[in-house]
Amino acid sequence: MSTTSTDPVPLGPLSVSRQGFGCMGLSHTYGKADEAESLATLDRAVELGINFFDTADVYGLGHNEELLAKAIRGRRDRLVIASKFGNRLDRETSGRALDGRPEYMRQAVDASLRRLEVEHIDLYYLHRLDPLTPIEETVGELVRLKEQGKIGAVGLSEVDAGVLRRAHAVHPIAALQSEYSLWTREVEADILPAARELGIGFVAYSPLGRGFLAGAEPVEANDRRNLHPRFQPDAIAATASAARWLLTSLNASASLSPRSAWLGSCRRALCRSPAPGISPTWKPTGRRAISSSIRRPWPNSKRHLPLDRRWARATRRARRRSRVCNRPEPRGARPRWELHVDPRSDCAR
Repeated sequence: MSTTSTDPVPLGPLSVSRQGFGCMGLSHTYGKADEAESLATLDRAVELGINFFDTADVYGLGHNEELLAKAIRGRRDRLVIASKFGNRLDRETSGRALDGRPEYMRQAVDASLRRLEVEHIDLYYLHRLDPLTPIEETVGELVRLKEQGKIGAVGLSEVDAGVLRRAHAVHPIAALQSEYSLWTREVEADILPAARELGIGFVAYSPLGRGFLAGAEPVEANDRRNLHPRFQPDAIAATASAARWLLTSLNASASLSPRSAWLGSCRRALCRSPAPGISPTWKPTGRRAISSSIRRPWPNSKRHLPLDRRWARATRRARRRSRVCNRPEPRGARPRWELHVDPRSDCAR
């Protein structure tokens, strides 16, 4: 059965569109943003059937939540809103950049509710782990906010598997959000398996490599990507040709635009849905996914091959997949790749 980016999938107690909308870039993060265009973009996303919108109090120092409030007026009941706290907006004066204390959390959620002009945030994340506050204490207060009706589900962002297990022991975690894309795959080692085991939805952010895998590069001086090592001129020159090569090949083999190639292949094989990137149920054994030989080569692959030739090997496998993915397996065959769908949650990104 074919799937689309707007098919509903479970995310903890919530039902969200398979692909969501991450709002951070609408608040000057990747250069100057135009409010009229941002609102038009959000309207178009709703028209296309996306109902899952992700923001945070620190995006634009509150501007992002206020912008989203304008976009959701009159249709709040149809949408799932996620926000985050823990990156302090007043870090210069407070002397604390990350804060997961209960007293700060209560202030943060009330401020977000006012900016969003809502009485309830569907999914509320701890944005980054506070090293000075035990995760059990933070999650305990999130549970109290849920009991008070201020939030609907508890989420975490960018924590490791150990912290995730400790938090889940206090209260079921609905979603874990971490960066995941074709060039950022560290979560595949421990975090995705832990999320899958615990039945926690995985929400991938920056699934297109902060735009790089869709052909976008920083053009303005105030673009935050200018601070990332991967967006330095030498790094871009080293990876751009290989990335374009792979995405163009995926475009040819899957009838997708380069902008959608990674998301589409993830949705069909590696994961089960992108939201603000991807919300998949994933088991790292699949034959019909893009080969992971760039990080974990097949037994007969040559580890010493240069990067461009390894990209080429992955491209050839993607093309072969497009020709054979609908054929039945031979009787008695043991496929090297397997797609796993967890009945409890269509995620575990």
